[in-house]
Amino acid sequence: MNALKRLLPIALVLTAGCGYNTIQTYDEQVNAAASQIKVQLQRRADLVPNLVETVKGYAKQEQTIFTAVAEARAKLAGAVQSGNLQQMAEANAALTAPLGRLLAIAENYPQLKSNENFRALQDQLEGTENRIAVARQDYNDAVNRYNAYIRRFPQVLTAKVIGKGPREYFELQTPGAATVPKVDFSK
Repeated sequence: MNALKRLLPIALVLTAGCGYNTIQTYDEQVNAAASQIKVQLQRRADLVPNLVETVKGYAKQEQTIFTAVAEARAKLAGAVQSGNLQQMAEANAALTAPLGRLLAIAENYPQLKSNENFRALQDQLEGTENRIAVARQDYNDAVNRYNAYIRRFPQVLTAKVIGKGPREYFELQTPGAATVPKVDFSK
């Protein structure tokens, strides 16, 4: 019985050490996935000025939209530089509305819609939006895997000892995202 009491603390220490490498691996996967979100948001921020300049050539009187897009794009670029996921999500949502209005302006200019540069930029922007969605999903999957792992025994002990806590999910807060869009072909 006395020997068991001596071995118990040693066994606990050895058991608590389990999972250290896996915690580090999962933590790095979360960091890599967060970097991918930053890369895609930066790509979006970089494409927007080209799109704005292309539309500007056709729609000179729409200055307020250009200003709103430029301001929102600057906020997104700043948020990407900060690395704060919450700020990136908010800045990305803030860019969505004026960018939508910019694309709606393009509908009023048939010669712009047929312009190859505009169509190429629009395709790149659409592709970037898809990449952002995939990067966000990959990040959230990595966070889920990491958070679930560090909550299990004995990894929870190891995580506490090395100061690793749960990571936050990347959530977009797009206004109206929960509302089903109305499709109207009557026009």
